Amino acid sequence: MPELQSPTQSAVLPNQAALSYSIDDWKRGYESQPGEFDYWIDDVDGEIPAALTGTLFRNGPGLLEIGGQPFAHPFDGDGYICKITFQDGHAHFRSRYVKTEGYLAEQKAQKILYRGVFGTEKAGGFLANIFDLKLKNIANTHIMPWGEKLWALWEAAEPHQLDPETLDTLGLDLLDGILKPGDAFAAHPRIDPGAVTKTNPKGDRRLVNFAAKPGLSTAITIYEFDESGALANTNTVTVPGFAFLHDFALTPNYAIFFQNPVQFNPFPFLLGMRSAGQCLKFDPKQPTRAIAIPRDPKGEVKTFETNPCFVFHHANAFEQNGKLVVDSVCYESFPSVDPDMDFLDIDFDTIPAGELWRYELDLESGGVDSKIIEKRCVEFPVVHPDYVGQSQRYGYIAATHNATGNAPLQGVLKVDWETGDRQLHSFAPRGFGSEPIFVPRPDGTAEDDGWVLVLSYNAAGHRSELAILDARDLNSAPIATLKLKHHVPYGLHGSFTNTVYGEQA
Repeated sequence: MPELQSPTQSAVLPNQAALSYSIDDWKRGYESQPGEFDYWIDDVDGEIPAALTGTLFRNGPGLLEIGGQPFAHPFDGDGYICKITFQDGHAHFRSRYVKTEGYLAEQKAQKILYRGVFGTEKAGGFLANIFDLKLKNIANTHIMPWGEKLWALWEAAEPHQLDPETLDTLGLDLLDGILKPGDAFAAHPRIDPGAVTKTNPKGDRRLVNFAAKPGLSTAITIYEFDESGALANTNTVTVPGFAFLHDFALTPNYAIFFQNPVQFNPFPFLLGMRSAGQCLKFDPKQPTRAIAIPRDPKGEVKTFETNPCFVFHHANAFEQNGKLVVDSVCYESFPSVDPDMDFLDIDFDTIPAGELWRYELDLESGGVDSKIIEKRCVEFPVVHPDYVGQSQRYGYIAATHNATGNAPLQGVLKVDWETGDRQLHSFAPRGFGSEPIFVPRPDGTAEDDGWVLVLSYNAAGHRSELAILDARDLNSAPIATLKLKHHVPYGLHGSFTNTVYGEQA
């Protein structure tokens, strides 16, 4: 196997340029948003494209404290769904909390009743938390429309089904008996645009997701749903060792997972002394493993070893000349959760930064080649939805303003894999970005013919704004900026559908 470059010697750098942000500005974006809203967006710079028709959904932790007690980490916050509907050059905003069992109970009690995965504990120290393994399904990570359903997802539990028109919570969804109560359903599904394969002879669009049951070994179940929402295919494999999995990459024939070299010591969690997330430890002496699971249950699982790194998100993957090519955001080590530190007191220069890497996995030899694509600190990569599982030229990814050093994400970067060109749209100094969403133009023919939608926090007005960017030229000013009447705390994932859900313009 050829010697690999290691992600990454340059990941943690001192910020050589002047800071592009104020830490106090950044902190304000993490204030709770208790309000639920419903209004037409009438404060717009520029013009909303008349051809932009459909619904943008966003999910993320919106409530970051209860009864005056803050959650220890934003990832423990309750899911807050935002919906922006576009039609005929107008836009309507609506937001609702996912009314989970835990959310309703804590709102009634006005105190924290559940332990959180990333550090939140009930008041009373370890005696109040010892042997309490019941976690709150916070439904705060992704929001995905598919078939006739809209799911709010959190990877450690069942999905919640919402009404796509009103965002009212309809309850837990066991997917017509596919899941049992308490089963996990991951929070990062992929949509296969359609390719003719053994398991998909018609080449239909599929939603593909997974569930993982980690332990001394980890069972990974892959689910595929057709456009009606019916289960079309499933495959379960067991891999050796503990696997911390959030995302996966998809090709027509494989689902590819990166098994990060982390160890989990459950005893501090069981004894009420640490959260589950605080019991994870990165092991730099172990390799990262790429596990290629065939979508055909009769196929052979392929495992590859590469230098140690930590991966949350993948941009894309495709099959080429007997290899699987995977583009991923890699960290030099796991961004550990410090139990003795307030997450708002973060020192960005001391934690690893995400960088974009390309891995080529040779299906015949088992060898791996890797190279760095982008050294700028980045996260939340996306490609044109029709290119999922296919070789892409362009990608869009949330990025820092400065080219070196770690910092909050303040813009979106366009990556051209063919020419190496880059375009950056920055919201600095007082704006902070999020995951970009690529929306193809209805009559577009080129891969980058579309819009990039980015919800950002503007500290100057303590409110959030949605930028509609021309995906062909991110260096230009936004086509339109939609200014909300309030702020939305920093979110996680979202999706766009061409279906108009909500008020008609």
